Amino acid sequence: MSRLSKTLRGLATLARNPWLLNTVLAADETAWQRRALAHPGRGLTSRGLPAAPLAQFLSPADHTVRPFAFRDGGSLPTDLLLLRALARRVPGCRYFEIGTWRGESAANVAEVAATVHTLNLSAAEMRGLGLSERYIELHGFFSRPLANVTHLHGHSATYDLAALGPFDVVFIDGDHRYDAVRTDTRRVFEHLVGPATVVVWHDASRQPGQPRWEVLAGILDGLPAAAPGQLVQVANTLCAVYSPVAVHTHVADPLADPLPSFDLTVRVGQ
Repeated sequence: MSRLSKTLRGLATLARNPWLLNTVLAADETAWQRRALAHPGRGLTSRGLPAAPLAQFLSPADHTVRPFAFRDGGSLPTDLLLLRALARRVPGCRYFEIGTWRGESAANVAEVAATVHTLNLSAAEMRGLGLSERYIELHGFFSRPLANVTHLHGHSATYDLAALGPFDVVFIDGDHRYDAVRTDTRRVFEHLVGPATVVVWHDASRQPGQPRWEVLAGILDGLPAAAPGQLVQVANTLCAVYSPVAVHTHVADPLADPLPSFDLTVRVGQ
């Protein structure tokens, strides 16, 4: 049977039995997990990366996230709090991110960092992908008015990063497919990372404590083997972090007591 015939038969089977898609996705996730677990020396287990408590990255000043849109495709409040905290720890922080979207992460960090650079596909590139004009217009909604935010346009796989770095904090939040994560990771460490740089990857978990194995495989395959820092998942967030200094970790346990808990105040912004 030809490859095309097999493909058509497979699609027909899925159309008749859509529940089979869950089986296909689970098998794919298992394959990504095996690929990630093939990397020794990073403390990875079947539960994911070693977990670092969010609280150890925070200071008493790290208690507010703004802006926050409560819209789809964004970060958790704890993700943004982590980014703000990491930037606040470095006087005159230089921050770089891949993936602008509405500009929430850039705007949050801009309040505590000296400079923010955010890289996203150009409007023309997004139109080439068939994305709507309204979707394109929303990119940088919160960050465009801010004087210390520089908006860069281009593809992260080909953009001239060498002319920009190094940075103190780098946030990788672009395409979350394996090839893109691997390429972004490799290029960031090649061009933007110095001895003290902290790198953060978004959506390294599907939910806090639930690894997204395709992203983890991309991170581990793109991370230089000689990179001396520690790779961890940050509890209560969707983020993985490369820390150049040692941080306290524990084995992730999704059934552990939900501690610490957090106080959350919601107020409509101006």
